[in-house]
Amino acid sequence: PYLVPGIAGTLLVIVTTLVTAMGLSREWEMGTMEQVLVTPIKPLWLLTGKLLPFLVIGCFEVLLLLAMGTWVFAVPMRGSLLVGGAGVLLYLFSTLGVGLFISTMSQNQQQAFLGGFIFMMPAILLSGVMTPIRAMPDWLQWFTYLNPVRHFAEVMRGVLLRGAGFGDLWSQLVALAILGLGIMGLAVSRFKATLS
Repeated sequence: PYLVPGIAGTLLVIVTTLVTAMGLSREWEMGTMEQVLVTPIKPLWLLTGKLLPFLVIGCFEVLLLLAMGTWVFAVPMRGSLLVGGAGVLLYLFSTLGVGLFISTMSQNQQQAFLGGFIFMMPAILLSGVMTPIRAMPDWLQWFTYLNPVRHFAEVMRGVLLRGAGFGDLWSQLVALAILGLGIMGLAVSRFKATLS
C-alpha cells in the first residue's frame, strides 16, 4: 500500500507530460496550430482549450488508479478526497506546464518525447517514490524540494494512508501551488513568445 500513492505521481507525470508535449508539438508540426491562430480566438482561450482535455485525462487517470488501488491492493482511503483533489489539480498545473513548455521548444514529436523523457527520469528518481530521500546525499536532498512529484507523493500518502487534512499537508500543497504557477507561467510566456 505504501508504493501505490507514489505510483500515482509517477504515472501522472508520465502520461500528462508526455501526452501534452507530444500532442501540442504534433499540432505545431502538422500546421494546425497556425490555422487556429488566424481565427479571432484569444491566445488564452486557445491555450485553455488545448490543455483542458489533458487535465480531464489526468483526473480520470487518478480516479482509475484510486479505484484499482483500493480494490486490488487494499490501499485505505482514510483522508478527505477534497484534499487529494486539491493536490491533484495543483500537481497537474506542474505536469501540464512542463508538457506545454516542452512542446514550445520542440519542432517535432520525437523532440517532444525526448524532452519529456529528460524531464521525467530525474523527477521520478528524486521523488522519494523508489528510494527514500533520506538515503540520498545531503546536497541532492535539497533539489528534491524543486520536484513536484515529491510533494504530490507526500500529499497522496498523507491523504490515503494517514488521513491527513489541509492542516497537515499545507506545506506540500503550497509548494505544489508555487511550483505549478511558476512552471505554468513560464510555459505560457514561452507559448506567447512562440505565437509572435
